[in-house]
Amino acid sequence: MAGEWRASTWGDEISLEYGKALRGHETAVGRCRVYGSNGPIGWTDESLAQGPGVILGRKGAYRGVRFSREPFFVIDTAYFVVPKSELDMRWLYYAIKHNKLGEVDDGSPIPSTTRAAVYMLDLDVPPLDEQRAIAHILGTLDDKIELNRRMSETLEAMARALFQSWFIDFDPVRAKLALSEAEGAAGRDPGLPQPLADLFPARLVDSELGEIPEGWEVQAVAEHTVNFDSKRVPVSGAERSKRQGTYPYHGAAGVMDYVDDYLFDGIHLLVGEDGSVVQNNGLAVTQYVWGKVWVNNHAHVLQGRGTVSTEQLYLYFHFEPVAPYVTGAVQPKLSQGRMNTMPFVFAGEALCRAFERTIQPWFARLRACVDESRTLASLRDALLPKLISGELRAKDAEQFIGRTV
Repeated sequence: MAGEWRASTWGDEISLEYGKALRGHETAVGRCRVYGSNGPIGWTDESLAQGPGVILGRKGAYRGVRFSREPFFVIDTAYFVVPKSELDMRWLYYAIKHNKLGEVDDGSPIPSTTRAAVYMLDLDVPPLDEQRAIAHILGTLDDKIELNRRMSETLEAMARALFQSWFIDFDPVRAKLALSEAEGAAGRDPGLPQPLADLFPARLVDSELGEIPEGWEVQAVAEHTVNFDSKRVPVSGAERSKRQGTYPYHGAAGVMDYVDDYLFDGIHLLVGEDGSVVQNNGLAVTQYVWGKVWVNNHAHVLQGRGTVSTEQLYLYFHFEPVAPYVTGAVQPKLSQGRMNTMPFVFAGEALCRAFERTIQPWFARLRACVDESRTLASLRDALLPKLISGELRAKDAEQFIGRTV
């Protein structure tokens, strides 16, 4: 053990304080995050603890660990951590994660982490300056990951907003229509450059889906997708345990495992087929994936066809409900045949190309953010146990951070 570290127990260093029951936090708007056993669950204007602070899940199969810079509230399924001496709170957060206090189980029918079980566990405590250095190194990585997450959310929100404006609300068409009616002549969309505005018609016409822009067609989504379902291969959990690797293994709703080979390489859209296929709002469960991946037979594997990009197809499923096409009450299923019949309003090749040119830089940046975050997370996960245990000193780890962030 590195010099000046002291042997202690968790009971000598911290107190786990119970949260309190709270109503209405799920729909409330407030300044303080509300945390439960698994993480954030709402908002309130009332704070139970001041930030920075650490929240540890108390009940349930999964008991997470969270760090909050700001004042927060904890309900009665979780603890908040109160140090008994001067300790760096973010170092405490990483120490709790490393020591897996959320997995300490009292053996009751409802899995629970008890204070008595935690307090008796051993803990090695570094000097305060070393705690702060460790927290700075690991925190810098997590802060960059969080920044990338927010950037990715913003980029996707921009793409969704543009898709909705052009292909759902028909804003440019309505703007040209309003201008032409006001001036008594064909007008241009004042919000777009002339070459782009010229791609939009100035009239809406009736269709089987209601009014759509003149010249646009209601077609089946199958006409604009390439389907790779025949290349999917399911792998049992037992077999996957023998084939652990670096390639994501995707199911209907997300990554289930990592295996030693891949089936698909490139940018694809995954749409849930069995089980997790429809959200509460009626929309499909989708995944936008890129690179080398393995996909089982519970998710459709699609790409855009022709001038409809995979990204445009991905955005389409954020607005077109799949609930009417899902069968099965016990095991919901969105079959390929039923999915193929979903209506797709095709705006024409020129406009689809213009849309792709606009959004592709946003999605390229999104992919870069996610890829960088994966690299940073791997580095953090490699450094965390070494730093918290004292195997690696903070000053020796700073060189890695300087080259990465």
